[in-house]
Amino acid sequence: MSGTCKYSCDTATHTLQWINAIIDFLRPYAFLIHSHVVNFFKDRQWEAVDKEWMDCLRKDPVENLLLIPSGVVQDHWPVSLKDFVLNLRSLVFPREPADLHMSLPGMHMVSVNSVLAQGMNMKKKHEVEVLSAIVSSIADSVRAHTIVDVGAGQGYLAQVLSFQYQHSVIAIDACSHHGRVTDARAERIKKHYAAQMRKSKSGNGRFNVPKTVTCRVISIDMLKTLTGMSLHKGDAEHLGFFEEDNTKLIEEKPKSQCVANSGTSLVLAGLHACGDLSVTMLKAFLECKEAKAVVSIGCCYNLLSEEGADNIETHCGFPMSSGVKSAVFPLGKSSRDLACQSAERWRSLEKDDGLHNFELHSFRAAFQLVLSKYYPEVMETSPSIGRQGKALRRRQQRKVEAPLHHKEVACPHFHPNQKGSFPNIDPNEPETDETSRLATDKDALLNGISSCESTRCVGPKSVDKYKHFEKFTRSGLCRLGLKPLERINFHEIWKEAEPFTIILMVQLKNKNMKF
Repeated sequence: MSGTCKYSCDTATHTLQWINAIIDFLRPYAFLIHSHVVNFFKDRQWEAVDKEWMDCLRKDPVENLLLIPSGVVQDHWPVSLKDFVLNLRSLVFPREPADLHMSLPGMHMVSVNSVLAQGMNMKKKHEVEVLSAIVSSIADSVRAHTIVDVGAGQGYLAQVLSFQYQHSVIAIDACSHHGRVTDARAERIKKHYAAQMRKSKSGNGRFNVPKTVTCRVISIDMLKTLTGMSLHKGDAEHLGFFEEDNTKLIEEKPKSQCVANSGTSLVLAGLHACGDLSVTMLKAFLECKEAKAVVSIGCCYNLLSEEGADNIETHCGFPMSSGVKSAVFPLGKSSRDLACQSAERWRSLEKDDGLHNFELHSFRAAFQLVLSKYYPEVMETSPSIGRQGKALRRRQQRKVEAPLHHKEVACPHFHPNQKGSFPNIDPNEPETDETSRLATDKDALLNGISSCESTRCVGPKSVDKYKHFEKFTRSGLCRLGLKPLERINFHEIWKEAEPFTIILMVQLKNKNMKF
């Protein structure tokens, strides 16, 4: 068996065949995709996996384990394990880049200049360059009057479409701060282009500047109202009116909603339209006759709402199609979390980085044992110690090469309304001894290591791992606003978990095979 994909999305029938093949494959392994790694030790999850597989994989080098999510098999594996991986690989959606010029013959991609690219990292710049060219090409082909950028963030895509491709753009985002940043950024860009025109004595000095709207899109009707208003000049001038009170938008008269044959048209676009937002865009496209095209790059599949006993909403993000609904195959939160994992990321990790990641997972799963044994009442709330903000992660990376001097850190005092949260640290605030100390403690929590050595752990000895686990646990309890009990036997917990840490590595790789 080659593991080559034999399915396609050429027609609705072929797509449904592919979906059903995936579901048929997954059903016997539902326990695996519904389990959560934090409960690995507590629920003894390895006992549900084929013993022959576990005995084989626990002896494999880390390099082999890191390749499992990419569908790479080893000759010495049991036949049943190889069949499992190859069957799964045959169901994976191909990720080879499409030939955009063949799909969109009229597309003309222009490199984003340094002024428009301000604030973008290389990844964002690449995404905006490609998607803006695609959206512009499609908007031209359907002769759209307006492009609605849904979930616009800081306006990168909207501004390239406006200034570079000269389209009329409405930028919608739920965050008022993003709206202000978009407006301020657009003004700077506008001044730059105006100065260039004055210098060259060319152009008429008029620019297309994105119109920003702050509104949390919570329904199809709301998005239809916004898109309808964007096409009516009088309404478009008052779109910002809804910034503070979305209920006023919901109460708007149907006159502003999409109306068939009105002579106007629009394109819905979204770069990283999060969770249900992508679903709302698709549904609005189907229901709004003036929406001639939709171009959406979704993200955060874990935030999709799902039909089921735990969700009483009538409009959920999953499942959308009647075909998938008829299959009656619930995903659940753990499997939606898995959808956000990247097989390519695991494959690209070096051995030491892979070990470091596995160690973090083992610390978190062992921490769950501590909560289960000593804080059973907390377990009912599904506690999360989470990841901190990007600013703190960037701060940590700046410290990677710098030695950290060990300093015992007491649990910070919590504000009554911020239980379970670290005190806020303004990323723009100069570092004091106190803020640096708190950031270091957070970094220790995120990295599961003592702050006395390095922010990168490379195969420490067993005694060092125990110390790192204890540090991680104390920080985790602090993160939840819990005081460490004197009777907690950290050594006993780690002694119980450590023999199975290599098995956790194996199960993580089996779970992370991606469709």
